[in-house]
Amino acid sequence: MPKLATPLTDIQVRNAKPKDKTYTLADGNGMYLEVMPTGKKRWRMAYRQPNGKNNRLTFGEYPLVSLADARDKCLAARKLLKGGIDPAKDREEKKRAANTLASNTFEVIAREWHKKKAESAWQPQTAEQNIKAMERDLFPQIGRLPISEIETPLMLEVLQQVEKRGALEVTKRIAALASGIFKYAIVKGFRNYDPIPALKDHLKPRAKGHHASIVVAELPDLLKAISKNEGRMYPPNRIGLRLMLLTFVRTSELIETPWSEIDLKNEQWVIPWQRMKMGAKRINPRMVDHHPFLPRQGWELLRELHQYTGGSKYLFPNRRDHEKPLSNGMILQALKRMGYGGRMTGHGFRSLAKGVLKTLKYPVDRIERQLSHASGEVYGGAYDREDFLQERKEMMQHYADYLEQIERGNVIIASFGKTAA
Repeated sequence: MPKLATPLTDIQVRNAKPKDKTYTLADGNGMYLEVMPTGKKRWRMAYRQPNGKNNRLTFGEYPLVSLADARDKCLAARKLLKGGIDPAKDREEKKRAANTLASNTFEVIAREWHKKKAESAWQPQTAEQNIKAMERDLFPQIGRLPISEIETPLMLEVLQQVEKRGALEVTKRIAALASGIFKYAIVKGFRNYDPIPALKDHLKPRAKGHHASIVVAELPDLLKAISKNEGRMYPPNRIGLRLMLLTFVRTSELIETPWSEIDLKNEQWVIPWQRMKMGAKRINPRMVDHHPFLPRQGWELLRELHQYTGGSKYLFPNRRDHEKPLSNGMILQALKRMGYGGRMTGHGFRSLAKGVLKTLKYPVDRIERQLSHASGEVYGGAYDREDFLQERKEMMQHYADYLEQIERGNVIIASFGKTAA
């Protein structure tokens, strides 16, 4: 038991003067005021640890810590001791926990999660897009906050800020990224739940449907618009738009094509499986090369394009750096200038072509193979075997000739509905 002492008064504490040596003024319960020769005064407490050893605590300097505050701290320490807890160790553990809390901010955990995903699941381009999205829409708002303290209302506010830009698709992606980060934090033991699922009914729904695409009945007007605007386009842009119309490839698969994949002499184009959407998957990629098949009109366009960009690595090189491909936005910008912004996309050409070929009575499975939608599990190693190639070549030539006849006004298209790609 600590020795009994007459409690101090505020006046005694305030008037305590420094001496040649440090001295103390007892307050009781082991607490005392330590007065140093420099004039500094600090509150301390002597106590016996649960293991029987003597120890001391410091509560802070006077007057920053008043007599009443020091007594409160002393009382709290005594309660811990009564429960068999060393107040000094308790203080150190809380300090470590606070440091851990401060170091495990949302941004720190997010970057750690991003690094692991980039190494195991994402392609480099996806990883770059995701970190840029987080740096734009998450880190400025919540990056410095301890991840354990971020609650659902705050995440609603963050995501609604993205919504206000009208970027509903981006809002969905940001929410998915945040959810992945929170789930990673749960596994690491930094929080107990993911706040994102609760926001489902409180965010604006995306417009349902596929990538914007006109219906088959609108094809003649699109062809007229392309022809009318070709004189205003750079030759590679004009050719790129035409090739998107004539092929079933995705925008990135065309724009990122190197000339090394094109055999103009033998009219062969084979896209390595690594560049295909399903081949780029980290888990269970479809390791089958794809044969797009260009009709006669397509090969004529490629030979023309070779006059402009044949000296570059890519069919559509970046104007600033010919070692990089042009942005996928080229197709969207061309469509926007023709008045098709929001109505048609590069992916929409795939949907449109699928609809046209259905009107021409081609089997769905043949169309799907040309779209590279066929599953490797369904078709196995025979997916692009020789016995499938000829019929697809004939189909693509028929399709191109049909477009040509429409553009010349020799074919009248009835009103068909939109076909999803």
